[in-house]
Amino acid sequence: MEIYILRHGAAEDRRPGHSDADRRLTVEGRDKLRRVLEVARAAGVVPPVVVSSPYVRAFETAEIAAEMLKSPRPVVTSKALVPSSSPEAVWQLIRDYSGETAVLLAGHEPSLGETASYLLGASRVVIDLKKGALARIDVAAFGIEPRGTLQWLLTAKLAAARMVPTGE
Repeated sequence: MEIYILRHGAAEDRRPGHSDADRRLTVEGRDKLRRVLEVARAAGVVPPVVVSSPYVRAFETAEIAAEMLKSPRPVVTSKALVPSSSPEAVWQLIRDYSGETAVLLAGHEPSLGETASYLLGASRVVIDLKKGALARIDVAAFGIEPRGTLQWLLTAKLAAARMVPTGE
């Protein structure tokens, strides 16, 4: 299975008296996210399933991804993808979709970096997912503990560099 891990784009600043879960993506966050997803689309990424944290910024990110990557189903939400979740909870969520060829997970740090590291069999966090970054990790079996292989990691900065004309 191809597992795509997508950190939400840049969001509104925290404000006193407002829930962190209600923060929305900024215009800049949406733009940078779209650049990453354009590269992913050009690489043939079409996840049949998109699962998101229920937090607004992650759900907005997931909806943009589902639309741009032509995912055939509506976005599903899961509390397993909230910032305080555990890698084990995310692995169980992934295992629930083991019959699929791919799944895209949209969420937050530190949970996604911890999850990506866990999927790779690391005993500590070895991946720092920047806002709007997309990683692909492949797993061949769905045992108690995963043993995945990192295929690639695309950041908004790299996607922006790809979009700059080189004059060739």
